[in-house]
Amino acid sequence: QVQLVESGGGLVQAGDSLRLSCAASGRTFSSYAMGWFRQAPGKEREFVSGISWSGGSTYYADSVKGRFTISRDNAKNTVYLQMNRLKPEDTAVYYCAAGRFAGTRSRYEYAYWGQGTQVTVSS
Repeated sequence: QVQLVESGGGLVQAGDSLRLSCAASGRTFSSYAMGWFRQAPGKEREFVSGISWSGGSTYYADSVKGRFTISRDNAKNTVYLQMNRLKPEDTAVYYCAAGRFAGTRSRYEYAYWGQGTQVTVSS
């Protein structure tokens, strides 16, 4: 069992940066691949980024590649999403999720989810 809590969202202007954090409880955090998803109003929840259990492999949606960076600190049971050069179309609720397979883009492959954190980017 893994419980996830996101933080770090907020209201920013286009071009600004934010760093999201996802704190996990449970001793098995380091054995899970982690992912970040986002859901804008009226849209499906979409894959943003993923990272393997070791942190050695990372994956990104084309829409965020080169602007977002995912990382994890297994000693702190935390995964991060550094978001730079934010755009209004990045506005969404961001969720972190834990699963068994690194890089999978299907939400159904992730067993545990946080409650989400709102990111709003104004133009």
